[in-house]
Amino acid sequence: MKKTAEQWIKSKAICTVLAILFIFTLLPGRMSEVSAEENMDEITASELYARSAVLMDADSGRILFAKNGQEERAMASTTKIMTCILALEKGNLSDKVTVSDNAAAQPRVHLGMQSGQAFKLEDLLYSLMLESHNDSAVAIAEHIGGSVEGFASMMNQKAMELKCTDTYFITPNGLDAEDKTGKHHTTAVDLARIMKYCIMDSEKSEQFLKITRAESHEFSDCEGSGSYSCRNHNLFLQMMEGALSGKTGFTAEAGYCYVGALRQGDRTFIVALLACGWPNNKGYKWSDTRRLMEYGLENFHYRVIGAEPEKVTVKVEGGTDGEFPDMDPAELDLTVGTEAFSILLKDSEEVSIDYRIPDSVAAPVKEGEVLGEVVYSLNGETLQEFPVTASSSVEKRTFRTCLFYICDSLMMRL
Repeated sequence: MKKTAEQWIKSKAICTVLAILFIFTLLPGRMSEVSAEENMDEITASELYARSAVLMDADSGRILFAKNGQEERAMASTTKIMTCILALEKGNLSDKVTVSDNAAAQPRVHLGMQSGQAFKLEDLLYSLMLESHNDSAVAIAEHIGGSVEGFASMMNQKAMELKCTDTYFITPNGLDAEDKTGKHHTTAVDLARIMKYCIMDSEKSEQFLKITRAESHEFSDCEGSGSYSCRNHNLFLQMMEGALSGKTGFTAEAGYCYVGALRQGDRTFIVALLACGWPNNKGYKWSDTRRLMEYGLENFHYRVIGAEPEKVTVKVEGGTDGEFPDMDPAELDLTVGTEAFSILLKDSEEVSIDYRIPDSVAAPVKEGEVLGEVVYSLNGETLQEFPVTASSSVEKRTFRTCLFYICDSLMMRL
């Protein structure tokens, strides 16, 4: 049957509508691709899978990006970076660690140690960081702290020293736990601070890096009766050039977690992720880590600040500058004691310079006397402070100084 003209028009209209709908279903995805390419200098919280995330400049400790960075969450086996650094600082790698019933009873993932066995502390640290063995964590904690509770106290003391005020440790392995004080938890900001300490500030940072970067480690117990092999599960070490260290974690409450560090040239970045998906989304933490690290590398570079300070002066009320001691205040040049410093900045960021100097001061003023300060800040956060001092002395104007000036002038004319 032949279609009427009206039927042809209706068919054509329907096809046109369907074509438009089809185009618009494809367009958002394409637009997001273009947007991502054109805005590589920006990142938003919605682009990340992690519920809490930070990017930190490891040199200064400045947070360059945060998503719920101060929100308290369980952190699973990322806990073990604190366990490792404390063991390195408080113990000796050759220490003999004897396994207790409590350590041997820890759940998987575990080394499979037996009560009464003995291991070198060094070997257990590889077991702790490469395979994330829970029994090794407890054995280490009991050896260093006398008990799990004693070691947890040491962990919390170190956290306070690092200004990690939103962190509370109960276990050395990061298994979900709760006591009368609260739950085992941290924040993304605090976790990044702990990693900064481990890789940058601790006197044992090189040993920490050596252990956490190892591809594998083989060892036996002190009696030589068993052989053990550990393989590093930190895939980030092969993902990006300059990857330094890291630790994964997972529990039912924490979800997938990660903290890692990367160094390229003179820049070192730390990424901390909490609640970055649950099964079957194990790969989310790697895509988030790469996204944040690339954001840091592409957008933050070192800039020299304070190389050429401004010339500043102050009026000295009641002072004389060596000329006729009239009633006008003397004007004094000031020395700005700045030292050029480098800071990691985004191209669009500008450091604010605030000269905190009074409008005037009272005589007398001594050379080198501190009369103010210059403050360099970024987004309201102080970066550096330097004193502003008098470049010379200014005497107080008195009848005596006026009389001496007149006498000296008369003598010069005679």
